[in-house]
Amino acid sequence: MSTEAEPRTARSIQIGAPGTRKPFSGAMMAPLLLGVALNPINSTMIATALVAVGHAFGVGVAQTAWLVASLYLASSVGQPTMGRLADLIGPRKVFLSGLVVVLAAGLVGALAPAFGWLIASRVLLGVGTSAAYPSAMAMLRAESRRTGVEAPRTVLGRLSLASLASAAVGPVLGGALAATLGWRAVFAVNIPAAVVGLLLALRWAPADPPRPAERKRISLDPPGLLLFAATIATMMLFLMDLSHPDWLLLALAVLLGVALVAWELRAGQPFLDLRLLGRSPGLTRTFIRSGLTYLVLYCMLYGFSQWLQESHGLSSFHAGLIALPMSLTAALFSLLGARTKTLRTPLVALTLLLGAGSAMLMLLDGHTSIAVLVFASTVFGVGQGLASSCNQAAVYAQAPADGTGSAAGLQRTSIYLGAILSSSVLALLYGSRATDGGLHDIAAVMIALCAALLVFTVADRALRAGR
Repeated sequence: MSTEAEPRTARSIQIGAPGTRKPFSGAMMAPLLLGVALNPINSTMIATALVAVGHAFGVGVAQTAWLVASLYLASSVGQPTMGRLADLIGPRKVFLSGLVVVLAAGLVGALAPAFGWLIASRVLLGVGTSAAYPSAMAMLRAESRRTGVEAPRTVLGRLSLASLASAAVGPVLGGALAATLGWRAVFAVNIPAAVVGLLLALRWAPADPPRPAERKRISLDPPGLLLFAATIATMMLFLMDLSHPDWLLLALAVLLGVALVAWELRAGQPFLDLRLLGRSPGLTRTFIRSGLTYLVLYCMLYGFSQWLQESHGLSSFHAGLIALPMSLTAALFSLLGARTKTLRTPLVALTLLLGAGSAMLMLLDGHTSIAVLVFASTVFGVGQGLASSCNQAAVYAQAPADGTGSAAGLQRTSIYLGAILSSSVLALLYGSRATDGGLHDIAAVMIALCAALLVFTVADRALRAGR
C-alpha cells in the first residue's frame, strides 16, 4: 500500500439498513479512545509525582526510575503479546480483559504499603494498558473489512490525539494530585477510569469478527513468547544501569536473542514473524524510527521535568504546567499530521524540529525565564505530534491485514525500548541530582540522536518511493 498516496475516504453506507451501522462512528470510537489514553496518561502522570513518592519512601532517583521502567518493561512485552492475542481470539475480548487488569492495578497502587507494591502496580498497569492500542488498531481493520471502507487517516489520527491529549493531561494531573490528594491518587485515578472504560466498551465496542476455521488451530507460540519476553527483559535490565553495566546481562540478552531468532524461523506459527519483517523492510524501519524518535522525546519529557524541579526550583505542579504546552501542541499537530498526503516530508520536518529543540536545551540554566522554557516545550510538542500520527499511519499501511494488532504492538515495543533507554541515559548523566550540566549533556546526546535519525529517515527508500 502506498504511504504517499491519499488514503481512501469512507464511502457512504445507508444508515439503518439491516446489519449496517455508520463505519468508524463516534460511539464505536469512544471506548477505544479512552482505552488508548490509559497507557500514555500513566506514563506521563508519574513524571511529576516521582519526587513525592521518593520522599514518602525515602528512595532516590535511581529507585524511583523503576516506576517508569517497570511500566515500560511490562508494556514492551505486553503490547505485541496483546496484539497477537487480538489477532487470534478477537480484539474486543482482549480490550475488556485489559481494563480489568487496569482496575486491579489501581487498587494495588492506591493501597500500597511499601515501595515494592508500587512497582507491582506499575507492572500490572503496563500489562493492562497494553491491550488497548493493538486491540483498537485490530478493531479498525476489522471494521474496514466489515464495511469495505478503508479507515481514513483522520480516524487513525484520533488514536494519536487520544494518546497525546492524555499525555498532555498527565504531568499536570499527576502534579495536582500529588500536591493536593497525595501521590496515592496518581494510582487510584485508574479505578474510575477503568470502570468507565468497561461500561463504554461493553456497550459500544464492536463484536469480534468470526474466526476463519483455519485460524482456530493457531497457537500463541508459548516458547517464542517466553524467549521474546526474556530477551526484552534482560536487555532492558542491562540498559537500566549503564553507569555500572552488567556485561553478563548483555551477553545473556544476546544469547536469548539468538535463540529467539532460531526458534521463530523454524516455528510454523511464530509469535514474532521474522519472515514478515524480512519481507517488509519498510515496516522494520518504521519500528526503528519510532524507537529513536521516542528516545529523544522521553529524554526531554522526564529529564526536563526533573531539571525544572531540582535545578530551577519549581514545584511538581508548576513543572507540569510548563510541560503542558509540549503535549498540547503535540495533540494539535497529530491531527495536522493525519491530514498530510505524504509521510516522508513530515517525518524529516519533525526530526529537524527535535534537533532544534535539543539545541535549545544546551542554552538553559537555573535562571532561564519561564517564557523560554515554555517555548522549548512547545518546539518538542510539534515534533511529537507529527511523529505519533505519521509513524502510526506508516504501520497501518505497511502491516498485513491479519497482523495489524501484532504490528501495532511491536511498534509500541520499539517506543518503550526508547523510553527505557531514556531512563538509563538520565540516570547515567544526572546521577543523584538533575543539574544544569547534566541537562546539557543529555541535550548533546539528543542532538547526536537527531542527526542519526535524520540520515536514517532521508535514506529510507520506502518513504522516498512511496511504499
